[in-house]
Amino acid sequence: VQLQASGGGAVQAGGSLRLSCEASGSTFSSYIMGWFRQAPGKEREFVAGISRSGGSTYYADSVKGRYTISRDNAKNTLYLQMNSLKAEDTAVFYCSTLYVGGGGWQHDSTVLYWGQGTQVTVSS
Repeated sequence: VQLQASGGGAVQAGGSLRLSCEASGSTFSSYIMGWFRQAPGKEREFVAGISRSGGSTYYADSVKGRYTISRDNAKNTLYLQMNSLKAEDTAVFYCSTLYVGGGGWQHDSTVLYWGQGTQVTVSS
């Protein structure tokens, strides 16, 4: 599967952005999907995940209540709506396909494929 992320940009603190990730080359609806981010000098962080149907989601505590992950299987597209952005949200964001084991989203998620990143810059 190929993943193409878009929608990043520069925004002021308190603003919003919506990231998109278009999948091709395979059956999108068969994949659990996720968004990660990597800030300068920091490790890549798992911020949100969504089940194949969209009925189950996961959010890191750092983004809970501000980010919403969703998917449109008919359009082969994953989304991340980001509201109330903070300077600390500045990062390169990556979409991915995931395997989630019995240990759950936070402790047992493995990335299968990465998309290329899209830069999000939040100015305070």
